[in-house]
Amino acid sequence: MGIAMIEDPMDQDRKTLSDLLDVMAALRKPGSGCPWDLEQDFRSIAPYTIEEAYEVADAIERGSRGDLKEELGDLLLQVVYHAQMAKEEGAFSFDDVANAITTKMIRRHPHVFGDEATRSAGVAEGFWEKIKAEEKAGKGEPVSLLADVPLAMPALTRAVKLQGKAARVGFDWPSLAPVLAKMREELAELDEMVAAGNQDGIEAELGDLLFVMANVARHLLLDPEAALRRTNEKFTR
Repeated sequence: MGIAMIEDPMDQDRKTLSDLLDVMAALRKPGSGCPWDLEQDFRSIAPYTIEEAYEVADAIERGSRGDLKEELGDLLLQVVYHAQMAKEEGAFSFDDVANAITTKMIRRHPHVFGDEATRSAGVAEGFWEKIKAEEKAGKGEPVSLLADVPLAMPALTRAVKLQGKAARVGFDWPSLAPVLAKMREELAELDEMVAAGNQDGIEAELGDLLFVMANVARHLLLDPEAALRRTNEKFTR
């Protein structure tokens, strides 16, 4: 005999994703919606989307599951918001977004969702890159090694991504030692620019130094953003 579940009285008014979609549509309804929400567009909402993603990461870092639940809701709202605006344009709907990502996950995991032979073969080396290249070719997009690293990504994170992709085709230092040597070289070049008072040169050399520091982090298997966040918190304390 199955165990009867005791229904929480608070759950009788429990909201679902469908309710959230309805709320977003009401907020954007001309004439009766929220004036602020009605004047927003993709560009104005994008910064909030990025901010909410960072707040999710912050809740994870702090180990707060209660805050994580709330921040995931805020991030989900951003997805719903963009999907509603796209629906108003006739471009796509939230259902299209869900369909696209579900289809992509199945396509990218044939070792889980494929036939028995494919599942038995497992994941071969270069598997993910091959799948992504096929997806780009299917869309008629140029297949470039670095093209799919988003420009809006935090600069240190983007540097690590660019370096990681280049490393896959052999464009990399063989070990940490030459990377550290390059770091010292860039630091000396920055020192020269500072001494010369060359502001443009200072910025260029500082960028080179930060790029090398991202590479140091990659060789140490560390996330430079996480390391810097940790130091920021230490400084704050």
